[in-house]
Amino acid sequence: MTDLSPPTSSHGERVDRLHAGLRELGRLAVAFSGGVDSTVLLHAAREVLGRENGVGVIADSPSLPRAELAEAREIAAAMDARLIEVRTDEGNDERYRANVGNRCFFCKAALFRAMESFAAAEGFPFLSFGEIVDDWSDDRPGARAAKQYGVVAPLSAAGFTKEDVRRYASDRRLPVADKPASACLASRIPVGTEVTPERLSTVEAAEADLKALGYRVLRVRHHGRKARLEVGQAEENRARAELALIETLLAKHGFESVELAVYGAT
Repeated sequence: MTDLSPPTSSHGERVDRLHAGLRELGRLAVAFSGGVDSTVLLHAAREVLGRENGVGVIADSPSLPRAELAEAREIAAAMDARLIEVRTDEGNDERYRANVGNRCFFCKAALFRAMESFAAAEGFPFLSFGEIVDDWSDDRPGARAAKQYGVVAPLSAAGFTKEDVRRYASDRRLPVADKPASACLASRIPVGTEVTPERLSTVEAAEADLKALGYRVLRVRHHGRKARLEVGQAEENRARAELALIETLLAKHGFESVELAVYGAT
């Protein structure tokens, strides 16, 4: 059974363990999204192994908002990290599109296949992803895909928690230190509803309009003609006060009604 108890070592010891683990790997490609976990892993790989031996690989697909792709490029450039963009084919997989609850497995499998092709061409013996200890408590289809493809997880192997990655990022002044958790656009499509490019682009455009208003934590869940808008708890009162404006903006994207909720609330 996986040990879910808090780490007993210090943060500094876990950083040392991460660096030692990376040195043992020698050369690896990091599945990079621009989120805090994968950014910390790519930064550490770049720092320990050098620019040519610790590189990031990001999947360019319809489920990744264009704004997040642009931000990921900026983050990698700020770290002087090499970033490879690969096209993934999950949209061609009917099992992914069916969205019956294991969509993430097929999405990550598509990413790891694309990474394998890059790694084989450029001589990278290891693929890695930004799993942390906190992830062990959840059912993560993506982690099952990682295991199937032999993808290593240096952060969780070193005992890194979410607190560790945020502290690491803060100590090194990485721009993601307080970046809210994110997820792909397909996560906004309810289980059982087919994932299509049209639904993904609708969600992307709707969220872009709301982010332009300054909302920091938000999800627009696509329920046909109804949008379930989830915002951070700190922004709930503002959203309720601006609900008429929000409804007008979301109507432009085909949503006839809006249900407002706090992100993460049951």
